[in-house]
Amino acid sequence: MIQVTDAIAIDEDEITYAFVRASGPGGQHVNKTSTAVELRFDARRSPSLPEPVRARLERLAGSRLTNEGVIVLFAQSRRSQELNRQEAVERLIELIRRAAEIPKRRKATRPTLASKVRRLEAKSRRSGVKSMRGRPRGED
Repeated sequence: MIQVTDAIAIDEDEITYAFVRASGPGGQHVNKTSTAVELRFDARRSPSLPEPVRARLERLAGSRLTNEGVIVLFAQSRRSQELNRQEAVERLIELIRRAAEIPKRRKATRPTLASKVRRLEAKSRRSGVKSMRGRPRGED
């Protein structure tokens, strides 16, 4: 079990890994070893996630979420398979932790009288500047 928060723990069996060759430079080693990790987590069918967390997680995942509700994370920055696997798991845990946070509701506020007055004064000042840009009026 992977402990995400006090209330959420994910079973290791819910995560699948695929190891592929990493892209980019690296010489002979990168051409013959599969060190990059593709982590897949089925968020939509996971029994470990409460419904509100699942909904927020799907919004946060963005383009990393497939049409079937599977989160796909790709890690290739490290040179070993194990380090890349750990990095992918840490990124998944961080994503779920952010989804577990309940966002604060915004309280509607109204502008103060002073801010309204400042705004209107700035508008009239700007209007005066623009009105002076016209052609000079002849007094002939």
